Amino acid sequence: MATNHGRITLILGGARSGKSSHAQNLAEAAGRSVIFLATAQALDEEMSTRIQKHRAERPAGWQTLEIPFDLAPHLPQIKSEVVILDCITLLISNLLMQFVKEDLVDEELFMLAVKKEINGLIDLFSEHNQHWIIVSNELGLGLVPAYQMGRVYRDALGWANQRLAREADQVLFMVAGIPMVVK
Repeated sequence: MATNHGRITLILGGARSGKSSHAQNLAEAAGRSVIFLATAQALDEEMSTRIQKHRAERPAGWQTLEIPFDLAPHLPQIKSEVVILDCITLLISNLLMQFVKEDLVDEELFMLAVKKEINGLIDLFSEHNQHWIIVSNELGLGLVPAYQMGRVYRDALGWANQRLAREADQVLFMVAGIPMVVK
């Protein structure tokens, strides 16, 4: 566990397990300034509707930054005391799509980009005294994907989650809306 940074809480779990709601509850309970760092992209109508719904659910006083990837250059401008990063799952997916050609992923280049992204975040954590609440899906509990892109994505997200968990002060695993303390 790193010691020379602000607090880091990593919230893992499956889809619709309550990760984002719990992250927002933690941020609200802190009673401090909050920035919501969203990585989702409105690439279709359904996702656009989801994004609008999530925006409406956030407290009016929270600032929202929507950045799909390459977060590190934008983070020094964040001055809030609490930062919700929702989510690593979509961040890695957004990166993945930069390396897809004919339904195959250049795994080596993709993993270099993932490592640069996550290590860049971790470097910034050590420079600022903020509470980071990071949301990510745990994908390693299911079947091995039948196609290369799915396997490469699962492996990269698993690596990112492990790297973030090592740095985190607290790791929670959400099951049916209930947070379980892992670390």
